[in-house]
Amino acid sequence: MLKAIAIDDEPIALDVIKTLAEQVPYLQMEGYFGNPLKALAILQKEDIDLLFLDIKMPGLSGTEFLKSLSNAPMVIFTTAYSEHAVQSFELNAIDYLLKPFSMARFLQACNKAQAQLEWRRPKVPQPLFIKSGYAQVRVEPGEIIYAESAGNYVKFVLESGILMSRLTMAQVTDLLSSDAFIQIHRSFLVGTRHVTRVDKHSVWLGNVELPIGAAYTQVLQAFVDGKKNEI
Repeated sequence: MLKAIAIDDEPIALDVIKTLAEQVPYLQMEGYFGNPLKALAILQKEDIDLLFLDIKMPGLSGTEFLKSLSNAPMVIFTTAYSEHAVQSFELNAIDYLLKPFSMARFLQACNKAQAQLEWRRPKVPQPLFIKSGYAQVRVEPGEIIYAESAGNYVKFVLESGILMSRLTMAQVTDLLSSDAFIQIHRSFLVGTRHVTRVDKHSVWLGNVELPIGAAYTQVLQAFVDGKKNEI
């Protein structure tokens, strides 16, 4: 469900949004406000995903209001003035609706916001079934500490033990999510959540030291830099 509010100083404009929003099944409107300052309370208290925001309003414009928010939701600007389009996209608006807008155009903007929300949501890793001998063994991706190429097999080192499967490393990299795993050597793929230390030549997974292949240093550095930015 996409939780949204609308801010517009014109009551008729709010009525239009209300009528259209009621026809979008995944859109849950949490409030309609004629003054942006009166919307602050709900923005601070509730997890609002989307803001329908008029640009030209007396006292405080929509763009000024958006800039004042420390943790702004996604925004769809609604305005009768086309000259503000460039500025709205500079503010990373999801869309820009020029009044009067149709149901089709409103729905298109909502679909963009819904797609963006789905993309932002953390993906829950799905369990894998890895063939070992004659059995298909269920494995949670988070259990995999690392995978190691071993001749015609790949050895999966799990939190609960070791699993051997007749796979190639290329097949394993296709099987495992790139967000949760990183290849550090032609023979090793590691679960990023298990990495405890990285130095010039090695990756450490607790007490286990694995080598870094020369061809993978840049990818590994990008991973380390990304983790620094999260701190």
